[in-house]
Amino acid sequence: MADEAKTPEAGAPEAAEQQQQQQIRVEIDDSGVEAIYANMCRVSSTPEEVILDLALNPNPVGTPPEKIRISQRVILNHFTAKRLVSLLASAVQRHEATFGVLETDVRKRVKTQPEN
Repeated sequence: MADEAKTPEAGAPEAAEQQQQQQIRVEIDDSGVEAIYANMCRVSSTPEEVILDLALNPNPVGTPPEKIRISQRVILNHFTAKRLVSLLASAVQRHEATFGVLETDVRKRVKTQPEN
C-alpha cells in the first residue's frame, strides 16, 4: 500500500506537460515585415501541405479582369493550417460579436438606388 501512495496519479504527467506547453512564449520580431492587402484567396493542397495564394482583385463585383496577379503565396503543413483555421474562426467570432455578422455574399451587401 505504501507503493500506491508514491505512484503519480494517472494523467498527471500529461497535465504537467500541457501546462508547460501553454506557458511557452515565443518572441517575434516583425520589424522587417512587409504588409500587403488581399481581397482574394485561392486554397489548394497536396498530401503534405496547404497552399494559400493571396491577391488583389481590383474589381470584386462584376466581371474580374482577365488575369489576377498572385502577390503572395503561403505554404503551410496541415497541422499549422488546422491551427490557423481555429485562430481565424476565433478572430471572426470576436469581430462579429462586437460589430455584427459579416455578410460574405457581395451581392447582398450592395445597396441599390431606388428607381425614379
